[in-house]
Amino acid sequence: MRVLNPQTQADAIELAAQRLADGGLLALPTETVYGLGARADDDAAVARIFAAKGRPSNHPLIVHVPNVHAAMCFAAAIPPAAQRLMEAFWPGPLTVIVPRHPDCAAAAAGGQHSIGLRCPDHPMALRLLEAAAQLGVTGVAAPSANRFGRVSPTRAEHVVSEFEGQGEGLDEVWVLDGGPCDVGIESTIVDCSRGYPVLLRPGQITLTQIQAVTGEKVGVSTPEKPDASAPRASGTLMAHYAPRAKVRLMTLDLLMVALDAFELEVKEHPALLHEARPRLAVYSRSLWAHRGSIPGVVHRAMPPEPAAAAHHLFADLRELDDLGVELIWVESPPDDQVWAGVRDRLTRAAAA
Repeated sequence: MRVLNPQTQADAIELAAQRLADGGLLALPTETVYGLGARADDDAAVARIFAAKGRPSNHPLIVHVPNVHAAMCFAAAIPPAAQRLMEAFWPGPLTVIVPRHPDCAAAAAGGQHSIGLRCPDHPMALRLLEAAAQLGVTGVAAPSANRFGRVSPTRAEHVVSEFEGQGEGLDEVWVLDGGPCDVGIESTIVDCSRGYPVLLRPGQITLTQIQAVTGEKVGVSTPEKPDASAPRASGTLMAHYAPRAKVRLMTLDLLMVALDAFELEVKEHPALLHEARPRLAVYSRSLWAHRGSIPGVVHRAMPPEPAAAAHHLFADLRELDDLGVELIWVESPPDDQVWAGVRDRLTRAAAA
């Protein structure tokens, strides 16, 4: 595995762009999470993404482009709602699904007649996309740079831990180190391919913001009530974003009751704690005002603000998982729009 760092390598961006042009795999930083990228116009290169992740080839990828003009290369048309969203939020953490150009990126689209497009708001990603465009790479297909269904990476070292020692040659994953991701959860996805906009995956950009820009009512697909006619889209499977430990979402009251039961169990059966590692991790915004420490339990505070919670979410889940716990109990986020992205990721993680 090769890690390129522009802080210490003057030619890191150029090497990364050449890697993409050659058809190889490159993990690139964005403001949301790190993406596992390959040139979107090369079906063989895209197949390497699916193989490296263990991802079904009919589960579409998001194509990252440096600007709106490049997006036109992949679209059969840009519907008015998509145009308004692109003008308002690009570059930024928003993916629009539009009708796909019939001669382009069929593999990246998972064989569908629609395609997800995004222009990331990360200076290094934009420099890379522009440098790759100079080498004939119009867009880069890039799902999150992790094994399929697992926790998304928000730092270069997360990517290394996922793929180090896997593959060789063009199948080997290179990493462009852009530091920690600012947003921390994947982009908002809005389907604009069917004549009316539908929110398929929440993110930093909220439903209210989307409706204000489109000027029309926006449908919503959720894990509990999915839009059956919507195109397949990244990160919308019921079970996703999962650590190795079993995640369970609970209200604060239920979390308190469950911890009481856990504490009683380990008091009655101390052999349950024979190992040095904790059995249970608790991730909560408000528990600390109510409880002290419990044997076998490690506590981690979830930030009380939604943007900070999103920024830390995947890194915190990875760190708790690396402790070797069997369970991660999470206090359910508030039922507010600004928490929708965090709530969506945790709901899907708990379904795994």
